[in-house]
Amino acid sequence: MAEAVPQLTRDLHELQASDAGRFGGKSASLGELLHAGIPVPPGFAISTEAGTELTDSLCHDIVARYGRLGDEVPVAVRSSAVGEDSAEATFAGQQDTYLWVRGAGAVCDAVRKCWASLYNPEAVAYRERFHIDNPAMGVTVQLMVDAVVSGVMFTCNPVSGDRSTIAINASWGLGLAVVGGEVTPDDYLVSKVTGEIVRQSVNDKAVAYLPGADGAERVEVDDARRREPCLDADRLAALGRMAKRIEKHFDAPQDIEWAFGHDGKLFILQSRPVTGLAKTEAPAPAPPTSAMSMIFSKFGANG
Repeated sequence: MAEAVPQLTRDLHELQASDAGRFGGKSASLGELLHAGIPVPPGFAISTEAGTELTDSLCHDIVARYGRLGDEVPVAVRSSAVGEDSAEATFAGQQDTYLWVRGAGAVCDAVRKCWASLYNPEAVAYRERFHIDNPAMGVTVQLMVDAVVSGVMFTCNPVSGDRSTIAINASWGLGLAVVGGEVTPDDYLVSKVTGEIVRQSVNDKAVAYLPGADGAERVEVDDARRREPCLDADRLAALGRMAKRIEKHFDAPQDIEWAFGHDGKLFILQSRPVTGLAKTEAPAPAPPTSAMSMIFSKFGANG
């Protein structure tokens, strides 16, 4: 009997955590989120077993799956290496992502570039630091969200490790301006217990990235909106509910990428374990007399 040929592409909704070895951490995590009923943009994954060569057969599969997402729809093409987005190593920013890619030919080109980024000097140095000797790259292709606002959130305080709060960063449009250090995002600390805003810092967000004819386009933000909060109470509450839901599913603190579309719908773009949390617990404080005093006893009025 002939040996079965491995399936090199699969829809994200077909994946789960156990597929991380074949499709990489990012794709497997997105599959887990979809199984949990979390709103994740649809897409597909390319297996690490594809290597780094776009054969005619694989190209045909990619084009077919891309076509099922829609007619020339914009997608994100993202690295999904083995070990990426794991509890031990995030690989954040070490390998490449291409946003607002449109057309089958452009998608195939972006896949090739993702594969090549496995050997970025930064990625090689990162693997050496974590003693990863056998790198393997999968790729995630995911429908783009035309984001009015996007950002990241941690289901704990990423500095102290305290799990009673959710830390949220947000900026206008796609997340490229934040990743590239071009803006300082709005910053929120929200209580998991009460939903109250413990801390809020609204910053000057002078630029944003929006969909353009040839991909993501950098634009100046109107003066009136530069220091306007990105998130209102309803959106903060929606993010808080989603953060708790995702953390419960994975049973561990999570680092989550999210976006609100122009229709107000919240999408989750990625979730991975929070790494580097403090290992020691602070001494137990005196019993708080209220929910707010409990929060301030942990973080202080300006914490």
